[in-house]
Amino acid sequence: MNGLRQKLLEEERFLKDILNGIGDSEEEVLEGTLRISMDKNKVRYFHHIPSGNGKKYDTYIPKTNKELPVQLAQNTYNNKLRSLVKKRLEQLRRILKDYDDNEIDVLYTKEHPERQKLIKPIQPTWEQRLSEWEKEEYKGKTFAENIPVITTAKGERVRSKSEKILADYFYHTGIPYKYEHPVILKRFGIVYPDFTFLSPKTGEEIYWEHDGRMDDPEYARKAIKKIETYEKNGIFPGQRLVLTFETLQDGLDMKIVEKLAREYLL
Repeated sequence: MNGLRQKLLEEERFLKDILNGIGDSEEEVLEGTLRISMDKNKVRYFHHIPSGNGKKYDTYIPKTNKELPVQLAQNTYNNKLRSLVKKRLEQLRRILKDYDDNEIDVLYTKEHPERQKLIKPIQPTWEQRLSEWEKEEYKGKTFAENIPVITTAKGERVRSKSEKILADYFYHTGIPYKYEHPVILKRFGIVYPDFTFLSPKTGEEIYWEHDGRMDDPEYARKAIKKIETYEKNGIFPGQRLVLTFETLQDGLDMKIVEKLAREYLL
């Protein structure tokens, strides 16, 4: 499954953070546990303490001692949580030891080229899927006659200098893209995202919209409306929608572009 290894690594980091927070060893602050009893809808707390002969004794905790029940309850919870986290970390360690997102593809690509010709793989490899995706023909949005001609390193015409900067960055970084590939959104119609990519992590299409005149109120209103339409179609920023912005005072920040590309496209 594409992206599963990354999710497993994120879960591993999350669990390790928990373990660092509560401590790796079960060092009980207090001996014993908390027992709760209900007496006529009133809560009563008891300190449940083991004795040397294997028996346990309960000592009533008066209402004036508000800290002891909290400490006992938290201590028991931390011990249970610590045990669960250690169990899951060990399971993740075993899975991550030899798991790879592309292991099914690799099983096929490691075969001799002549043997590959005799095999029908269970699914197309990433390279095959990407190749078919790139070959797909489409008709982009038409250009008005009165706007400047701006051409990218790939030889495509784009609508702005910022789009050229983005397109050239993707091209020179080796990130395949489609410029203004049409997408049908419900309750809106056809939209032409500035750039469309095939995610190497999920195998899904990702859309990149660059809104370059956000200090223009009417432009900003339309941009926000378009983003909302993506969201209504289940395409959310941070998942399958990447957004960059620009104003006359604040230009395109390539450091942000590079970080976004590493997060979603590489």
